[in-house]
Amino acid sequence: MNVLLTGGAGYIGSHVVRALTAAGHVCVVMDDLSNGHAQAVAGTRLIVGDVGDSRTLEAALREHRIEAVIHLAAFIEVGQSVREPGKYFRNNTANGLVLLEAMRNAGVARLVFSSTAAVYGMPPVVPIGEDSPLRPINPYGASKLCVEYMLQAYAEAHGMGVVSLRYFNVAGAHPGGGIGEAHSPESHLIPLVLQVALGQRERIMMFGDDYDTPDGTCIRDYIHVCDLADAHVLAATAAQPGRVKVYNLGNGEGFSVKQVVQTCRDVTGNAIPAQLAPRRAGDPARLVASSLRAQRELGWQPKFPALTTIVTHAWNWHRSHPRGYES
Repeated sequence: MNVLLTGGAGYIGSHVVRALTAAGHVCVVMDDLSNGHAQAVAGTRLIVGDVGDSRTLEAALREHRIEAVIHLAAFIEVGQSVREPGKYFRNNTANGLVLLEAMRNAGVARLVFSSTAAVYGMPPVVPIGEDSPLRPINPYGASKLCVEYMLQAYAEAHGMGVVSLRYFNVAGAHPGGGIGEAHSPESHLIPLVLQVALGQRERIMMFGDDYDTPDGTCIRDYIHVCDLADAHVLAATAAQPGRVKVYNLGNGEGFSVKQVVQTCRDVTGNAIPAQLAPRRAGDPARLVASSLRAQRELGWQPKFPALTTIVTHAWNWHRSHPRGYES
């Protein structure tokens, strides 16, 4: 297929491009490069533009004879979404509507949507299934859930085939070492810990050690970015006209903050000082996915489930690219 990836020059998008290309698909990337990197998709057709620009978007869909869209373009920082909700609803939600209209006008009916576990908020039951209550507790999660509601309406009204993928904690890097995570500022735990090992920060902060977990620190579900990318390839071909399918994508196994820090120490050989800090408001004790539906219906199976492997691949990338793509 000819596939357009919005936000395809970002961390996840660049890995999805690699996976799609390896599977024989032709990729076109549209990215405003506000958070993405042209180097991450070198050799792939790159359109520098904003998804909110409907004319450029629709022209790209027609010119490249796009058959499926993978929509990854979004702001993702929870704290920022609380401070600047309008920024998130404009970019994540309103631009999602622009994309749907452009697809309808250009006759493109297949869409894979990059959603998030944040749509669940504070889930009452763990592991979290796709039928868990949808109760986002921040504007980031709400902005994504709004798009999910729109996708259902467009599937019913216009026959679009949609697959919505709800990510948990994405981590790691391509085993080849050429692409990886390069956010600025960084907000994800594993790269933050590895920055300590690189001497880029003095210590890692651990927020709370009195949760109802075996070691008292929060437990999260970490999924390797290449496993996530593989799921997008499967989802792109699984979209069926007039239907919306929803899948959680996680490891199915949780790791605590202390486990992550210790694994980073083991992999890097660095002491990595850690400092205990008070709990952060709104942090659930456990967030772990049930990805059984994706395994059963998409035939998806994680290849890199071990935390040591995830950290090793991330360390290989950060050690060889200490300043990201500027290195």
